[in-house]
Amino acid sequence: MAGESQSPSEYIGHHIQNLTFGRTHDGHWGFAHDAREATEMGFMSINVDTMLWSLVLGVLFIWLFGKVARNFSVDKPSRLQSFIEVIVEFVNGAIKDTFHGKNALIGPLALTIFVWIFLMNLMDLVPVDLPGAILQGTDIHFMKIVPTTDVNATLGMAITVFLLMIYYGIKVKGIGGFLAEFAFHPFGKWLLPVNLALELVSFFAKPLSLALRLYGNLFAGELIFVLIAALIPIYMQWVLSLPWAIFHILVIILQAYIFMMLTIVYLSQAHESH
Repeated sequence: MAGESQSPSEYIGHHIQNLTFGRTHDGHWGFAHDAREATEMGFMSINVDTMLWSLVLGVLFIWLFGKVARNFSVDKPSRLQSFIEVIVEFVNGAIKDTFHGKNALIGPLALTIFVWIFLMNLMDLVPVDLPGAILQGTDIHFMKIVPTTDVNATLGMAITVFLLMIYYGIKVKGIGGFLAEFAFHPFGKWLLPVNLALELVSFFAKPLSLALRLYGNLFAGELIFVLIAALIPIYMQWVLSLPWAIFHILVIILQAYIFMMLTIVYLSQAHESH
């Protein structure tokens, strides 16, 4: 619940602030004490909590799937193995229906994106005050445990997909074929400037929409949990937070699925010629 010494606006601001490390205004390296100081640190700062929880959940994903692979059994599969097999088959089905090229990377990439983003989104269901309660008494005053509520994380993943689009577009079609799609589509060579304007805007909008869609949905969901905790008496919070948490489970899964599917679609387009 909100601290008695904090106003609702201070409480909300505190919960949406990342644990940022960088160079302070006096030239020393350290953690930001508020949002203004975090902004002043500039581009070379790093959101430590985003990186930490992204890596922790990534390692959890690798360990969990590796454990299932090492103990794989055809005759007596465990419940965990059966569950993992369902996920793998689900992702594999999405690839078969959408991806029309030949690329051994697309399966592992799609599976990693779906499971990793799902795990990061799932952290949104952790009570908003639990991290603060655990860290109480330490020098750490901020801790956002949902990496996908940080646009730096979602944009980083989207840029990675964007670079893969460019790489495979050039590899499959050649530099000439790759550039020709911007120059001659959709109106032919006589309207080349119009083609470039339309295609370049559409091309660069892909990573932005990919990043901002995931970030916007998860940040909004987290903000609603914070608003409930800040503005509603504690004995009434469960009346709103529980239904929202149940609904938010659908958002968590859906956003991971959308990011995975768009990645498959974009890479499929990179392997196809118009």
